This record gives sequence, structure tokens and C-alpha cells, in this order.
Amino acid sequence: MYTPTAFREDRPEILHALIREARLALLVSNGAGGLPDITHLPLTLDAGQGVLIGHLARANPHWTALREVGRAIAVFQGAEAYVSPNWYPSKAEHHRVLPTWNYEAVHAEGPVEIIEDAARLHAIVSHLTAEKEAAQPRPWSVADAPEGFVAGQLKGIVGLVLRIEQLTGKRKLSQNRTAPDRAGATAGLAASADPRDRATAAAMQRG
Repeated sequence: MYTPTAFREDRPEILHALIREARLALLVSNGAGGLPDITHLPLTLDAGQGVLIGHLARANPHWTALREVGRAIAVFQGAEAYVSPNWYPSKAEHHRVLPTWNYEAVHAEGPVEIIEDAARLHAIVSHLTAEKEAAQPRPWSVADAPEGFVAGQLKGIVGLVLRIEQLTGKRKLSQNRTAPDRAGATAGLAASADPRDRATAAAMQRG
């Protein structure tokens, strides 16, 4: 990922927060024919162990390729929004302004372990479910489903653990603009009816 100095984010606590806030990741690894293999999937972060944990459908050929290539990059998208030059006060001064796109992204790279052991798969699915169900009024648990049913479903997946060796973060949030232009872009996004725009404004305000 191209990360100019002004946009590079190295603070672990910020990068971990972006990973946890992302609803869905892209898992990317080297594939055949010069094209990457890509899977969309939720991944949970264990910051203490420095790993990302998830699972893929056994029918998805990506996992067998992962076992062979041994490494992958997990991509997490944060806030993102179009920025209009109309929001820059400098437009009225000299008109030398252009549109841009603000966004946050994190790439986590490292070796991948494929998990087929039933007990470890059960733990992976239980942990991911508990994390995602936490906001529900009455959280559902894997233990709520019949044991035999769960055992059968686990046969249809494989787990993965990506050990994070390199974490690269980018937060392109108008840091290269003057303070008035940055404030104008933030205000423009904050006034939008689109929640994605407002989330980007909030990210810009957080710094």
C-alpha cells in the first residue's frame, strides 16, 4: 500500500481499533495465472497474540492455495468519502483545487496456519460468534444449536490464523491541506446525509 508520510499511521492502538471496527476483511494471497486469490470474510484480532483468526468454506479453493503459498495480507477498510473542492475556502482565493477521496485502511501481512482440528474450529467459531453477538439484546451462542448439528457444520469449514508480521496503516484525511481547507472538508462531510461521509468527518476530527 502506498503510504506517503503525511498519511502513514503507525500507532498500534489506532490500527487495532480500525481492524476491530471493520465489518469485513479481504484476505489476499498469491494465486495462479498472475492474479491474486481473494476471499471476503470476518476476522477477529487477538492483539495479545498478534494474530487474526477466521474461517473459510471448505469448498473455497483459496484455503488449499493458502496452505501452499503460506502467506497472506488481510485488508481492512475504515471510513471513506469523496471530498468536494467546493468545501475548500482556498477555492474562492485561487481555484487551484481538485476533488479527492479520503479514507482509512490497514494491511496486516504474515504467515497463515490452516486449522482443520474440530476442537480448534469450534473455538474459532465460538469466539467470532460471541464477539459479533455481543451487541444483541439476547446474544446467540454456538452452544444454543444442537451439538450434532454444529459438529456437522464444522466439517464444512477450515480455520485460519494469520500471524501479523507487518502492520501498515494509512489515514488519508486531508492532512496535506491547509487548516481552513481541512476544516471546510470536515464540515462539508459532517453535513452530509450519508452516514459514511459523517463517519469520515468524525475520523478527521479525531486526528
